[in-house]
Amino acid sequence: MHPVDDRTGRRIVPDTSRRADRLPGSRYGTRPTMKDVAARAGVGLKTVSRVVNGEPGVTPDTERRVQEAIDALGFRRNDSARVLRKGRTASIGLVLEDLADPFYGPLSRAVEEVARAHGALLINGSSAEDPDREQELALALCARRVDGLVVIPAGDDHRYLEPEIRAGVATVFVDRPAGKIDADVVLSDSYGGARDGVAHLIAHGHRRIGFIGDMPRIHTAAERLRGYRAAMEDAGIVVEGAWTSLGVTDPERVRRAAEEMLSGPDPVTAIFAGNNRVTVTVIRVLAEQARPVALVGFDDIELADLLHPGLTVVAQDSALLGRTAAERLFRQLDGTLLAPERIELPTRLITRGSGELPPAD
Repeated sequence: MHPVDDRTGRRIVPDTSRRADRLPGSRYGTRPTMKDVAARAGVGLKTVSRVVNGEPGVTPDTERRVQEAIDALGFRRNDSARVLRKGRTASIGLVLEDLADPFYGPLSRAVEEVARAHGALLINGSSAEDPDREQELALALCARRVDGLVVIPAGDDHRYLEPEIRAGVATVFVDRPAGKIDADVVLSDSYGGARDGVAHLIAHGHRRIGFIGDMPRIHTAAERLRGYRAAMEDAGIVVEGAWTSLGVTDPERVRRAAEEMLSGPDPVTAIFAGNNRVTVTVIRVLAEQARPVALVGFDDIELADLLHPGLTVVAQDSALLGRTAAERLFRQLDGTLLAPERIELPTRLITRGSGELPPAD
């Protein structure tokens, strides 16, 4: 008897029409091999190999027959054997913090474009700002024999990569330096950018300026806080404890920090937001305020110029970060680099109105 579907009352009749094309115990079809192509085309395995790998020594008529067999069977070359022969996979891994963060879109695209220009495939994944997950992902990519890694680090100890680097895996860190190992790193000038942004607010008359940033263990957050403090010190302004807040960048925490800075008898008249996620929440909070509050954000955001007033930002070039890191990686693979270097790219202040508002009091 055939089983009955309890929901519909209909009998379930197994589909046997393609059983001969399936592997025993599997719902997936059997992938065609070069042997299948050779049999269909009526040629030897070596001839198929030459056609597949673009090697000479095959007549046009034979090449046509082999290509027709490839197309008919849907054959795809298996690169595993080539990996074993050459020791190179023509692939690189990219470990990001958060694939959903708009900052990483242009960075990832730039890495991919450089990889493609070198005939390599890019494989990426997200650490979700978790050091354990970063390590797991990076080592999983190494286990798949990628030729190199571009890493936006979540942790502060990267000694786990030392055996991989010694084994020849090219490695470049981006946005944040590696921890406890000597490795290439490509950064934006977080300290200088934040210093310039806060100095801009001071130049427009602000003395009570708040800073809301990411978790203090993160290199960029610490550097931007350092830049904020340097600008305030340069202006002879003593920073009160209530003016700074670092922590997770979820909207609830950022909202609470902003509202506390904006309340009381002596609220801040301006805020410097430490990254794009902080900036978006602060914009929402300021929209609810009765008085105007100046704002400068680190990182540009989409539609920033359409806000009223437009958003003033310290912009970093994430695409340039990715491209510089990827080019550095392939120079390592080509053997043209010797000692690791720290490359720091400049930021630029884009004025659109929010950072030029004068103090309301």
